[in-house]
Amino acid sequence: MTVPLSDLSLSRRLERTERNTNARFVEARAAVSPDVGAAWIDVGGTYAMFDGVESPCTQTFGFGLFSAPSSSDLDTIERFYAARSAPVFHEVSPIADPAHLELLASRGYRPIELTSVLYQSLDGALDVRPHVASAAPFEGRVRIVEADAWERWAQTSAAGWSDVPGAGTLAGDLMRVVTARPDVCLFLAEMDGRPVAAGALNIDDGVALLAGASTVPDARHRGAQIALLSARLSYASQHGCDLAMMGALPGSGSQRNAERNGFRIAYTRTKWQLSAGLKGPRHT
Repeated sequence: MTVPLSDLSLSRRLERTERNTNARFVEARAAVSPDVGAAWIDVGGTYAMFDGVESPCTQTFGFGLFSAPSSSDLDTIERFYAARSAPVFHEVSPIADPAHLELLASRGYRPIELTSVLYQSLDGALDVRPHVASAAPFEGRVRIVEADAWERWAQTSAAGWSDVPGAGTLAGDLMRVVTARPDVCLFLAEMDGRPVAAGALNIDDGVALLAGASTVPDARHRGAQIALLSARLSYASQHGCDLAMMGALPGSGSQRNAERNGFRIAYTRTKWQLSAGLKGPRHT
């Protein structure tokens, strides 16, 4: 199986998938909750997205990766967020033009978060299975969710975050928007007829983005996420994908599980935030 090298070409492909997927999410939000004022713009290949002031989807992807970073582009992006009284965040690949580092720092941005971007070559395989031979088999079933069970999927996904303070309500809101997207494929893991874990799959130009994975607290460590991972990778391969990707907190259990199951780290993205009091375009 040929594994692409972590270079500019791969980063552009992975970030394009993340960028496009998030733009589709914002469009779904605009359709189901027009009062939010959700919108996105393309600024030289950077997608600036607004999904509400508090939403984690309110940020950019692709800065400095598809075109040289510039003050004029930042002016446009910052005006977009200032008009919505929203904070400004950029999630940036380290393979972007290195000029972005000095430019962002000079305009008052600071790094606040890191994300490992992981990928796996599917290489046309029709039966993609996890590589953890010692993992206990999942004693249940994984199925693709149809429209009549979308609310159940959203509730299960949110329940997986219920033990994280403040995350459950936000996750429930986000996942209900996910179900409104026409291009997403939703997977549910069940044990004895009870939904215990959920995961989503987005496909963009042959790249499968795995997201929205969670397991309800009392069903963890019983193989549900491994089963969901296997089902989604097999589905992606069968539907023409040659690459799969996902994001994880560096050094986290999610990253370790991904690496145990055939993923490798492509690079680590940095999230930058415009410091308070410096919102709006600056002309330098």
